[in-house]
Amino acid sequence: MRGRNGIMALVAECLDQPHGAERPVTMLVGPRGSGASEAHNAVMERFGADHPFAYLNFAADQALLPRYALALIARQLERKLPQYRASRFPRLTLGLLASDRELRMTTRSDGRRAIQSQLDQFRQQAEERYGDYLGTFLEVAGSALGAPNGASAVVATLLRDAARGGGRRLLPGRRFAGAPQWFADHPLVPSRDPWDALLELNMWRHNGTGQEKRILDRVLFAAFLDDLRHDTGRRFAPGSYLLLLDNCHADHGRLFLELLVGARRDAALAGTLCDPLTVVGSSNRWLDNWGSSSGDQWPWRLRSPDRASLADWRERRPGHDSGDSWWYPLRLRDLTLDEVRTGIELASPRHSGLAPFVYRLTRGLPAAVRQVMDALDLPNAPGRGGELDLWLRSLPGRRMRGTPGLSLADAALDHLLEDFSAAQREALVRCAAARDLAVGSRILGAVAPGGAGEPLFNEVRSRWLLEADRARPRLHPWLRRLLLWRLAADPDEWDTVHELLAEYSEAEDRPADALYHRLAAHHVDEVVDRLTGHFREMAAVRWIRLVNEVTSAPNRLPPDRPPLELLGDLAPEEPAHSITDTSVIRGLVCARWLWSDPLGDPGLRLNSVIAARYDRLSELRGSDIVALYDEAERYRHWRHRPTGAEGA
Repeated sequence: MRGRNGIMALVAECLDQPHGAERPVTMLVGPRGSGASEAHNAVMERFGADHPFAYLNFAADQALLPRYALALIARQLERKLPQYRASRFPRLTLGLLASDRELRMTTRSDGRRAIQSQLDQFRQQAEERYGDYLGTFLEVAGSALGAPNGASAVVATLLRDAARGGGRRLLPGRRFAGAPQWFADHPLVPSRDPWDALLELNMWRHNGTGQEKRILDRVLFAAFLDDLRHDTGRRFAPGSYLLLLDNCHADHGRLFLELLVGARRDAALAGTLCDPLTVVGSSNRWLDNWGSSSGDQWPWRLRSPDRASLADWRERRPGHDSGDSWWYPLRLRDLTLDEVRTGIELASPRHSGLAPFVYRLTRGLPAAVRQVMDALDLPNAPGRGGELDLWLRSLPGRRMRGTPGLSLADAALDHLLEDFSAAQREALVRCAAARDLAVGSRILGAVAPGGAGEPLFNEVRSRWLLEADRARPRLHPWLRRLLLWRLAADPDEWDTVHELLAEYSEAEDRPADALYHRLAAHHVDEVVDRLTGHFREMAAVRWIRLVNEVTSAPNRLPPDRPPLELLGDLAPEEPAHSITDTSVIRGLVCARWLWSDPLGDPGLRLNSVIAARYDRLSELRGSDIVALYDEAERYRHWRHRPTGAEGA
């Protein structure tokens, strides 16, 4: 898992902080399939046996209300570890109990007298049925405790033990360990009498306004964090706790984070020491309380997990008066080529030679790498050589095991575009033809059912589906390739959208973009004529750059023909006596057009062809030829450029 070491080091650093030290709410962000579940699994496997931890998945079927989430977290943190005494949550438990079932009373004074006996009765009933009060929440919200995707047996056991191993009879008799006074002292509770304060919580829950219900949640969060502070002060108690929150982009996940960060901010402004909770959340959406998804209004700039540290967070964080002070957003990055190669060698050694192809096709998106490897392991996949190259050319259309009736492209798009409507998906298929998604959504919105435009662009951006660190907003290469595969199934639509984009590019004086789309629309002669005209008037370095840009255009060439046959149709060999600039450039353009698509030339068998064309052009040009020779050498001795861990 990419970035694992950085995430592990950050969690270890947070867990080792002394009492009262401030810790961030670390957020792992990225598109679906970027590895958040793997990160949670790795953190649990590394730290779960030695530290009290809790895990929640907000994408569970049941609505995870804040009170449910807090109860499930406390239940897991109560697990008894050999090296520590059991943790206790008297304030949170009493607050949940007091606001659980509506209290029977005719007057407020009557309720104040009866509350102790009624709460004790509620507690006893819960203990008789579930063993402890917090155990009741396993029935109403236990599905949120399921293990993340791909969890190992070790992680599954840890999670099961955390849920079952909790449970303490924390409220014996009617004294409630002094916790009622805490609620009377809390600034958000108007009643100064302890039992009257608990009545207030009950009335807020069952008869209160929306604002009063929100105040109740804030009080419960404050009680939870205060329990943690007090617990770490006891002898043989753990010094810190670990909380993992998956799929925080869900409605209740966003609310939970808002309440948690708000409780920390309130405590800091009141001069209270920070709680000992190390929080690692994940989200494949931009969160609303971060402002616009452009990020312009947010003080944070995303870091790669490889560069994460407490020192970095402390250096860059805003002051305590800002709610943004506690966030620490880390952008999950794609796998590097070396990481893809290592993963394939470990999981499927017979395919280790395909690592460059898998990387070029997926750009290292972890879920995409897994899906492609699953397809390569299909029983009908050939071994190697030209037969394998031909089989790979139609890989997105291969049917997948475990997804009846779905091709690789269908399964991958359903995963990446979950929650996108059918109209939005159709619009994205068209917009994928554009190199710049902002341009595509604007120009092609008029031909998309239901319209596209800025709302669609914002939806894509807020789900982290744009390629990272690009000046021009581009779809992630894997997503774009899948969408283009689907667009290619409708040749008329393919040509229409590329013609529209070519016309727009010419009107905007973007000649390279115009040629790019002309080539995609299969106007090979026009593109070759334009590039031939520039061959001798441009510096060689600039001309090569233009060729590379134009020939990176997508294609809808038949997937049932091998690359050398396709090249023979597009640019047949000329007799030696009739070789011209035009004939050589045509061969170069068509060869590199095929080569630049991983599905066009999976085995990079056109390297030698491209090198030979550059050699011939250097002979024909006569001057300014060093760059042409260098380019020939680059393809002749091709080596994939190393992809760095930062911004790969």
